[in-house]
Amino acid sequence: MTYCVAITLKTGMVFASDSRTNAGVDHVSSYKKMRVFSKSGDRLIVILSSGNLSVTQNVINLLEEDQRDTPQKRTLYDARSMYEVAEMVGSALRDVRRRDGPYLEQSNVDSSASFIVGGQIAGNRQRLFHIYNEGNFIESTPETNYFQIGESKYGKPVIDRVITTESNILEATKCMLVSFDSTMRSNISVGLPIDLLIYRTDTLEVALQHQINETDPYFNILHQRWGSGLRKVFSELPNPDWEVGLRSQ
Repeated sequence: MTYCVAITLKTGMVFASDSRTNAGVDHVSSYKKMRVFSKSGDRLIVILSSGNLSVTQNVINLLEEDQRDTPQKRTLYDARSMYEVAEMVGSALRDVRRRDGPYLEQSNVDSSASFIVGGQIAGNRQRLFHIYNEGNFIESTPETNYFQIGESKYGKPVIDRVITTESNILEATKCMLVSFDSTMRSNISVGLPIDLLIYRTDTLEVALQHQINETDPYFNILHQRWGSGLRKVFSELPNPDWEVGLRSQ
């Protein structure tokens, strides 16, 4: 299992992915689930992946192989819009699952995978897409300005309560990391390190790319203060008094 999140704001975009994969409690490894395709002043494309590791790696490899001199194919660096990039990722996912899926199914191996694709191409607005297992996709909106893939349920409530398109980029980053902390607290299949990328609108450059590990001072402070803050707020909430008889217990 994994956890990936991307948020789009008026001021930019924030992407994050964990690096843990496991095939049982005795086989835990780390693999990057974030890929960045960039050309200074022209485009920045970020792809987050979740699902069967061999499928997601082969999709990324297929997209990277297509960067070679293949005049008959359009590449991520030829795409005229982020919509076209999403189409390319969806098509590559269908190709890999069509090729490998039947063989994986023979061994009862789940071949499902999904992606988050976001970024900006010169002359176009920044856009964010969720690519589903079948290769189809949806785009973020002002009302739903973030996507999650993987183990999403534990980190969703805090983002829903805090983030809007008007949020500033550092506030969104902080909220995203709290959602990771909440997810890791409840599911051991999600874990450090976390790959983080921040993009500011219309710059077509990475503003910050950072990997958070066990010794990261900011994340450790966030973890401690979020936990103690939740306990403090909980203790300050009034107890229910629907039944008088419960007051003495």
